[in-house]
Amino acid sequence: MNAEAIRHVLMTADTVGGVWSHALELAAGLGARGVRVSLATMGALLTPAQRRQAASISCIDLHESQWRLEWMDDPWNDVRHAGEWLLELDAALHPDAVHLNQFAFGALPFAAPKLVVAHSCVASWWRAVHRQLAPAEWNSYREAVRQGLGGAQLVGAPTEAMLSSLALDYGYIKGGLVLPNGRSGAMFAPGRKEPLILAAGRLWDAAKNLQALAAVADRLPWPVRVAGPAAPPGAGVREIVRTPGVRWLGELPPDALAAQFARASIYALPARYEPFGLSVLEAGLSQCALVLGDVPSLREVWGDAAHYVPPEDHEALHAALMRLIADPPLLRQMGRKALARAGHFTPERMVDAYLSAYARLLASAAAGAPPRRRSRRKAEENACAS
Repeated sequence: MNAEAIRHVLMTADTVGGVWSHALELAAGLGARGVRVSLATMGALLTPAQRRQAASISCIDLHESQWRLEWMDDPWNDVRHAGEWLLELDAALHPDAVHLNQFAFGALPFAAPKLVVAHSCVASWWRAVHRQLAPAEWNSYREAVRQGLGGAQLVGAPTEAMLSSLALDYGYIKGGLVLPNGRSGAMFAPGRKEPLILAAGRLWDAAKNLQALAAVADRLPWPVRVAGPAAPPGAGVREIVRTPGVRWLGELPPDALAAQFARASIYALPARYEPFGLSVLEAGLSQCALVLGDVPSLREVWGDAAHYVPPEDHEALHAALMRLIADPPLLRQMGRKALARAGHFTPERMVDAYLSAYARLLASAAAGAPPRRRSRRKAEENACAS
C-alpha cells in the first residue's frame, strides 16, 4: 500500500504540553493532503484558546476528554477508561490507522494498525534530571510503556536520541523511525529585535531548568522574560517566586508568545532534558540566537546553529549570554544560523515523514492478518480533499 491508501487517522493528543501544538500542525498538514484526522484529546479539557485553534483547522473531528495521562499521579483508572473510550472510537470511526502519542494505549486491541510516537517519557526524564533510575514507584508506568511499545506495529520518535532511549529504559530493540517535528513560519517569524532574552516552558518542570536562567538574570545587562505555566495540571494556582532581573509572563496564548519570540534577540533554554524542543524551533523561526542545554537531542537538532552550555553550570550560561550581548555581529550571525536551521523542520517535511510511516504501517498490516472490512464516508473524504 502507498500513502494514498491513508484517508483517515485516529490520533491522540494531550492538552497540557507541546504534543498539542505538534498534533495540530500535523493534522493541518494531513488535511491539506486529503487525510481526515479524528483527534482524541485527554489530560485536561481544552482551553478556549485551544478550542479556537482546533476549530480553525479543517478536516479535524474533535473528540474531547479529560482522562488523566499515564505520567500523572495515580492515573491508571483513568488510563483504563481512556483506553475503552479509544477502542469505542476505533470501532465507530473505522480509521485506516491509529496514531498514539501516549505509550500505554499501544497494548490495546485496535482493529486499525497502531503507530506509537515517543515524544518523551518519565524514565529518560528522570535519568536526565536526577542522574539516576526512576524509583520503584514508577514500575507500573515502566511496565505500561513496555507493553505499549511491544503492542505497536510501528514506533517513532522526533529524534534519534529519544528513539535510542527506548532501548535503554524499556528494552525496546525492534527499531523505529525518526519522525522530526515541524513548525510553520506563518505565525513565528522575525520581528524588530530588541535587547531582551526570552525563555519559555513549564516553570514547574525541572527538565526545563529555567531556574538556572533566573539565577544569572540579575547579572545580565538585558532583561529576561520567561513564559509558561507555574504549576502542573490540576495543582491549582501557584505563586511565582519573584526573581531580580526576570519578568514572569505566565502562560501566553500562541499569538502573544509569537510576538515575544519576534522581539527577543536571544532565546535561552539551558535544559537538562528536551527530546526535541518545539519552543526552540519556534525561537529559531523567529531568528533568535539560541543558548541551549548541552544535551544530545538538542545538538542533534541544532548542530552548529546554537551555543550550548552544561545545564548545571550557571557561570557557563552567564558567559554564553554575555558573549552574544557583547558582540552584535555574532548575535546577528547566530540568529541567521538558527533561522536557516529551523527551515529544515517544515510542516511539509513532517507530513511527508508521517505519511510514509502510515504507509509502512498499512503495508505491515496487509502482510499479516486480513484487516477488518471498513466502510468509508465518501462525502467527508471528498470534503477533506477539497
